[in-house]
Amino acid sequence: MFDALADRLQETFTRLRGHGRLSEAQVDAAMREVRLALLEADVNFRVVKDFVGRIRARAVGEEVTKSLTPAQQVVKIVHEELIATLGSENVPLVRSPRPPTVILMAGLQGSGKTTSSAKLARWLMAKNRKPLLVACDLQRPAAVKQLKVLGEQVKVPVFAPQDGTAGGFNQDGSGSGQGDPVRVALDARDEAERTGRDTIIVDTAGRLAVDAEMMAQAAAIKDAVGADEVLLVVDAMTGQDAVNTALAFQEGVDVTGVVLSKLDGDARGGAALSITSVTGRPIKFAATGEKLGDFDAFHPDRLAGRILGMGDVLTLIERAEASVDREQALDMERKLREASFTLEDFLSQLQQVKKMGPLSQVLGMLPGVGRQIKDIEVDDREIARVEAIVQSMTPAERRDPRILNGSRRRRIAKGSGTTTQQVNALVKQFSEMRKMMKQLSGMNPKQLRRMGLGR
Repeated sequence: MFDALADRLQETFTRLRGHGRLSEAQVDAAMREVRLALLEADVNFRVVKDFVGRIRARAVGEEVTKSLTPAQQVVKIVHEELIATLGSENVPLVRSPRPPTVILMAGLQGSGKTTSSAKLARWLMAKNRKPLLVACDLQRPAAVKQLKVLGEQVKVPVFAPQDGTAGGFNQDGSGSGQGDPVRVALDARDEAERTGRDTIIVDTAGRLAVDAEMMAQAAAIKDAVGADEVLLVVDAMTGQDAVNTALAFQEGVDVTGVVLSKLDGDARGGAALSITSVTGRPIKFAATGEKLGDFDAFHPDRLAGRILGMGDVLTLIERAEASVDREQALDMERKLREASFTLEDFLSQLQQVKKMGPLSQVLGMLPGVGRQIKDIEVDDREIARVEAIVQSMTPAERRDPRILNGSRRRRIAKGSGTTTQQVNALVKQFSEMRKMMKQLSGMNPKQLRRMGLGR
């Protein structure tokens, strides 16, 4: 989403690096570029004006003029101010001292509210919480069914009216019978207390546009169950409209935090850079893909680093820790040192890498790599192809590829839906990798340091 903005900013800073000292005119020229880049990214005009003003005030001061590397100091200032604009730090969810904690999910129809509810439930499960999903969107056809399906996928129970029907709603958001979302939310709270669920995630009704009835209903549910958090789900691809929506909900139900959905889209990213400054409410979570696992706590410093080409190593480490089995990793390290790893081990490592997300996304978290690969098509299907080839081998063939004669290779190609040439290429690459690891394992530390591989 931020590729265009990142490119513009990094090009601007690259031009600054050619100067030993920066004049006020050079700083002004750079700030004009930054201003244009942000406006083109659909960032709120007042946010841009304030952001650029703060940077310029610091960039023409002693902080930069006395620095030995002025250009780097300007980048540092932009990085710090970008973090401040995005919210300074991660703001965790409030946790009620008397469970269950109640989280109300609000937002317009189509913003990804129901899916985000399930993603949040899955995220909380990974933190050893016991969430309960509550279906209070009783107006959109099949909304209850959608939440039940998602609940099954993330293995979280869903509380919903038995028939899932909508009833009539009064202006204050109340209704009657099973169609009353307030009654459903209250009953869900009782159910959570009875079953030992420590967190309730209430999926409320949305509309195609902000209206009084929707706000009244959300406010009625919030007051009835005593919501600890009201999270507004906004579509990051809607730009300034997302900011206007956030302001309306802030006034109507007093939002405590924001969930950015579709942050992996190809829009310009203005919503993410504007929403906290305009509403005064933090972005607490961001969804970076369609899969239910593509959801995490929002860290302003990490996004700022990615926008400025500094990578996001901390998120990469967290994903690796969540996806990679520690014992398997240690065993693999030993096998690599001894050059004894097999295609079976290779397959296991590929499958663990897949859990970390799309390959282009993983590579983009490495410092300096994002720009290098932006014009390179990283095909995740290649991993699936390699996986299919290895899985089409017998255990004996995976352990010792040397037994792969012509007929075996043709059988593997047929079984994996690939060609014999692709099977040959994989076997050759694996053989060369093992040979290289064997050579490295025989070198002493001094030789490895000379090659830049040791400490």
